[in-house]
Amino acid sequence: MTPDQEAARLREQLTRANHAYYVQDAPILSDLEYDRLFQRLLALEAAHPKLASRDSPTRRVGAETASALAKHPHLRPMMSLANAFDADALTAWETRNQRISPDAGRGGYTTEVKIDGAAVSLTYRDGHLTVGATRGNGAIGEVITENLKTLPEIPLVLTGTGHPRLMEIRGEVYFSRQAFERLNQERAREGEPLFANPRNAAAGSLRQLDPRITRRRRLRMFAFHVEVIEGRLDLRYQWEVLEQLAAWGFPVEPHRTRLPDLGAVQTRITEFEKLLDQLPFDADGVVVKIDRLDLHAELGVIGNREPRWAIARKFAPEVAVTRLIDIQLNVGRTGAITPYAVLEPVEIGGVTVSSATLHNEDLIEARDIRIGDWVEVTRAGEVIPQVLGPLRERRTGAERRFGMPAACPRCGIRLERTEGEVLRFCPNVTCPGRVLESIVHSASREAMDIRGLGYERVRRLLETGLIESVADLYRLTAERLERLERFAEQSSNQLIDAIATSRTRPLSVLLFGLGIRHVGKTVAQLLARRYGSLPALAEASREEMEQVPGIGPAIAEAIAEYFGAAANRQLLARLAEAGVRLTEPGAAQADGPLTGQTYVLTGTLPTLSRQEATDLVERAGGRVTGSVSKRTTAVVAGLEAGGKLERARALKISIIDEAELLRRARG
Repeated sequence: MTPDQEAARLREQLTRANHAYYVQDAPILSDLEYDRLFQRLLALEAAHPKLASRDSPTRRVGAETASALAKHPHLRPMMSLANAFDADALTAWETRNQRISPDAGRGGYTTEVKIDGAAVSLTYRDGHLTVGATRGNGAIGEVITENLKTLPEIPLVLTGTGHPRLMEIRGEVYFSRQAFERLNQERAREGEPLFANPRNAAAGSLRQLDPRITRRRRLRMFAFHVEVIEGRLDLRYQWEVLEQLAAWGFPVEPHRTRLPDLGAVQTRITEFEKLLDQLPFDADGVVVKIDRLDLHAELGVIGNREPRWAIARKFAPEVAVTRLIDIQLNVGRTGAITPYAVLEPVEIGGVTVSSATLHNEDLIEARDIRIGDWVEVTRAGEVIPQVLGPLRERRTGAERRFGMPAACPRCGIRLERTEGEVLRFCPNVTCPGRVLESIVHSASREAMDIRGLGYERVRRLLETGLIESVADLYRLTAERLERLERFAEQSSNQLIDAIATSRTRPLSVLLFGLGIRHVGKTVAQLLARRYGSLPALAEASREEMEQVPGIGPAIAEAIAEYFGAAANRQLLARLAEAGVRLTEPGAAQADGPLTGQTYVLTGTLPTLSRQEATDLVERAGGRVTGSVSKRTTAVVAGLEAGGKLERARALKISIIDEAELLRRARG
C-alpha cells in the first residue's frame, strides 16, 4: 500500500469513528485503537506533507453536529489535547516546547484529573449565563442551554467579582459511576440498549430535546478553562484560573496540583494512576498544563486544533486479552435480540469475566469481531464488561464470522428489524424468553413493585406451569405456592400480599410494567395523564397518539401494534378481571379548559412550583414547553422573569400571572 493509499484509508476510518463517537454516541473503536490509527496518520502526514488535507481528522477536534438542536458558533475554538502515553512522551513534549520558548517549564505546571465526560462551553455576559453548547466540531456546537441549566452546579449568575464582560467557560460534564450504573439498570429494565460508557451517556443526556430527561440523569460538571472575549482577566497562572473559577461558583476538580517542574509532575502522575480507580467518576489520565499564562500565548496552538501548552497524560484502561468462544443471543422483554460474547474466563481488575456485551450486530460487523478471535475486553468504568475489538494479527484462519439468525433462538418465530434501528426483534408476545423477562420487569420496584419476585422465582413458576403470563400472578394462592420447593409458609404469604397490593398501582406504572416497546417510565406517564384509562388508550389511533407531546411516530406505532395483538388484548382483559387498576389519578381532561393550548413558564411563581404549574396545565388538557414561539398561547410570568418575557412581547404573545393561569385551568 502506498503512503497516499494508507493515509486515505486512515482518514476514512478515523472520520467514521469520529462520527460514531461524537454524533451517534456509539463508539466503534477503542481509545487504544483510535490513538494507534491517529498517531500513524500524523506520522504519515509529517513524513509526506503533501498528503495532509484540510479535512483530515488530524486537523479537526470532532465531527459535524447533526440533530434538531440549534447550531452555535463558538466565540473561540474548542480545542482537543495531544496525548502522551508514557513518561518519555511527556519529556519529549517539554523539549519541543523549549525549542519554541526556553522558558517553557520554568514557572511550573498544574495537573488536573482528566475526566471522561462530554466537553461543554458556557457563555457568560456580565456574569449571567446566556448560552450553553456542546463542543461539536470545535468551531460549531449545539445549543443545550436549558439542559445545562438542569445541572445545579452550573451557576446561572456568577458569584464573586472580576469576571470579564464576555467570556466562555469550558468544562466537562460527566456521570458519577453510581448515577451511570443506575441509568443503565433503568434502561435494561425498560428494554432500551445500554450506554457503552459514561462519556457517551453524558453526551446523549446533554443532547436531549426535553430538559426534564437531562435533569433526571443527575449529571455533574467540572470547569477548567476561561476564554476571555471582552474585558480582562488579571491573572498570571493557570492555577489562579482554577481558583478564580471556584470563586465564581464553579465546581473544579479537587485533585488538582501545582508543581515546580516536570520531574515532580512525573512523580505525581504515578500517584494519580493509583488514585483513579478510587474516584467516584471515570477518568483516563491527567492533564498537564504550563502554569504561566503568558507562555500559553507564546507557544500557541497546532493547526487550530490543539494547544502546545497542555497535554493529556493518558493511562491504559483495565484491559485483558482472552478468546471469544461463542456469540450467543439474549431475548429481552420487548423482544429485542442482543448479542453477547461467551469468553474464556479471564481476570480483569480482580473480577473473573466469562461474558461481555456486544451491543448489536452492527457493532460486531464494524469492529470485525469473529468467533474464535483473541479479543481485548475491558471493565474500566463499565457496569457490564465489553469487548473492545479483536487482535487481528493473532488470527489463524479458523475464526468464523457471526451472522444474526433469521429466527428467534427461544421460540423460532422469524425476527423483524425496523428500518433505521440497530436491533432485531422477536414479534411473538408469547415467546418464552419475552415472557420471563416481561414478568420479572413487571414485578420490579419501578413497575408493579411485587417484592420477593425475582428471576429464579419467576422461572420456577413458569417451569411448574403455575403461571404463563403476568395476569396469572393474581390467581396464585399461598397454598399452591407452598407445594413448591423453597416456598415456605411465611414467604408464600408475603408474596401473595405483595401481589395483592400491586393491584392498586396507577395506570402509568401498569403501562411501564407491560413492557411495550419504546414505552419507558416517562412515556408511560405521558400516556396515562393524557388518556386516563387503559381502554381509552387501547382505542386511540396512531395519529391521535402522535399529537401527544413527547410521543413520536415510532412510539405511536409500537403502542398501536401492542394493542392490536389479540394475545395482548386477552392479557389486558384478564388483568381487568383480576381487579388490577386501569386508571390514572389526576389524568388530563380529554376536553379540559386548556385543551389544545400551549404555555411557557418563566420566573418564580407566588405559590406554585414549576412542576406544580406544569401538572396543573397538563391536567387541564394543555401542554408546557420551554421556549416561546408563535404557537404559544400565553407566557406565565413570575418574579425575575427572563428573556422569555422579552421574546413574548416581541411576538405579541399574551403574558399572564399565576392567578390568571389558575382561573383558566378551572374553566
